Amino acid sequence: MKKIRKWLLGGLLALLLIIIIGVIVLKQQAYTPSTAATTAAKTSIMVSSTTKFQGNDANPQIIFYPGALVDPKSYSIWAHQVAQAGYSVYIVHFPLDLAVLRVNAANKVRTKQNYVIGGHSLGGTMASRYAHQHQKGLKGAFFLASYPEAKGSLRHTKVPVLSLTATRDGVLNQAHYQQAKRFLPQETKYVQISGGNHAGFGSYGHQKGDHDATITVKKQQRLVAHRLITWLNNRVR
Repeated sequence: MKKIRKWLLGGLLALLLIIIIGVIVLKQQAYTPSTAATTAAKTSIMVSSTTKFQGNDANPQIIFYPGALVDPKSYSIWAHQVAQAGYSVYIVHFPLDLAVLRVNAANKVRTKQNYVIGGHSLGGTMASRYAHQHQKGLKGAFFLASYPEAKGSLRHTKVPVLSLTATRDGVLNQAHYQQAKRFLPQETKYVQISGGNHAGFGSYGHQKGDHDATITVKKQQRLVAHRLITWLNNRVR
């Protein structure tokens, strides 16, 4: 029995060590906000494990799931601009900056009012899962360089959907993106940002595998905000 206990204890310690090393490696790979994004984040407040940019709370609240390993504040520039246009934006924080670890995190910030949910890259895929499971009060969904899969199918929903991509994106799997269109409503609005890339949907520097953008991050952020605001005003409000 003593040998078995020692063996089990040794196994648990080894597993704990592997987990700790894994966490350290993930943290080293994380993307941090640029100086401009950090500055924009100063206009936000923390609310229920989210970075909130205050808009008009009478309008649908915007819940956003960041991309994998991306610090939430990296999306502060366009989020601040959307809030100035009248929509409160809640950027959700996740364990290890991975939305897949807590798909239902939006429950913490949803109020009785209507909501719109979206996300970047893997965050958008997880946001669509949440939308699929929580359609009461859902007023819209948007994807930034992202797409849904079967568990997050929105094909039969009657809410407006926006799919925003960029022509210089080297990270988004184009084949999977095209195949995933079957999980979106026929009325989905598809918009491309000419010259933009994957990382430009946030502001956190270069992302592995991405192509160089032919427009500045500042311009792409402005275009993201403009497209979102136009869509929200025309389709959601």
